[in-house]
Amino acid sequence: MHQIFGDYITILPPERDSLELSFTSTSEDIKNLWRNQRLSAHFLANCFINFLPLDENNPEEEQRIKEAQGSISYVANELIENAVKFNLETSTHQVKLGIYFLENPELVAVIFATNSVNKAQAAEFQIFIKELLASDPQELYLQQVEESAMENDTTRSGLGFLTMINDYQVRLGWKFEPLPTLPDAIAVTVMAQVTV
Repeated sequence: MHQIFGDYITILPPERDSLELSFTSTSEDIKNLWRNQRLSAHFLANCFINFLPLDENNPEEEQRIKEAQGSISYVANELIENAVKFNLETSTHQVKLGIYFLENPELVAVIFATNSVNKAQAAEFQIFIKELLASDPQELYLQQVEESAMENDTTRSGLGFLTMINDYQVRLGWKFEPLPTLPDAIAVTVMAQVTV
């Protein structure tokens, strides 16, 4: 049985443009992906820009294109970084990074990343998600910065999610679903919606 939190779109329209990258999750491939994650994020952002219905010769739209490209690149980088960092090393489930383009009525980039975690990691992550959804993002950001500074550990701070919400007005959603081939593994998909 799967669980959904936040602003998660369960069915993305198949007739809309999209791009999806999949990586086999062997430890060597993940190390290479970790080194190249920023390239993957920039690739998604550059691909998305080609779908924007904007006039590149208009200076105002040129600035909007740059802002959209920066936002998408940042969000995609955060998502793939987390997917790789927390991926279950023993899993054969692929790490995925993708983007969908929706008009709703404004243009929205729906960026997602999927990885696998064990049940304990999933439960710990869900506790953070529930806190995030129930809190003021600005206040939680300050609290997490203070805690991270005191503990010198930012690996599970959630600052990337909070930055996406506070600085990029991203709407986040999460889906957790068991992997039938791995009894202790859960596939986690994080979805970020960026209005451009």
